[in-house]
Amino acid sequence: MTVFDAVAAMKAKNYGCIVITDMAGRVEGIVTERDIMFKLVGQNGDPTTVTLAQIMTRDIRMARETDNVVDWLRIMSNERFRRLPVVDSEGRLQALLTQGDFVSYTWPDLLHQASGLAKATILGQLHYIVIAVLVFALALVALTTLT
Repeated sequence: MTVFDAVAAMKAKNYGCIVITDMAGRVEGIVTERDIMFKLVGQNGDPTTVTLAQIMTRDIRMARETDNVVDWLRIMSNERFRRLPVVDSEGRLQALLTQGDFVSYTWPDLLHQASGLAKATILGQLHYIVIAVLVFALALVALTTLT
């Protein structure tokens, strides 16, 4: 498939990538928006003649159906990739997880942690706030007494 045809399909379905598989459905690589920008547009390639096979990223990281989702979130974050094919024991594509999927999956936990961190930060700084208010009040009293 040419990049031109792939981009048309990606646009129609609002996809950010295409996973390349062999005839048996085993993952061979992936073409992302970044691949198209850097390997085609950035090289002045012709999307009507360049094929996905020419610009796809090979040897990509893949998760198994039985892997821990949170472990993969950490790996994706550390290694800076946003799309993760999930394959069965024969390497056949079963699903594609994105960082957005992980955010949806972990959102309640993240909100809880952020709330706890905000409370701890505010409580940890509370004595500074009280001191600042007292100093301000004393300064106001001193100013009104002097005038």
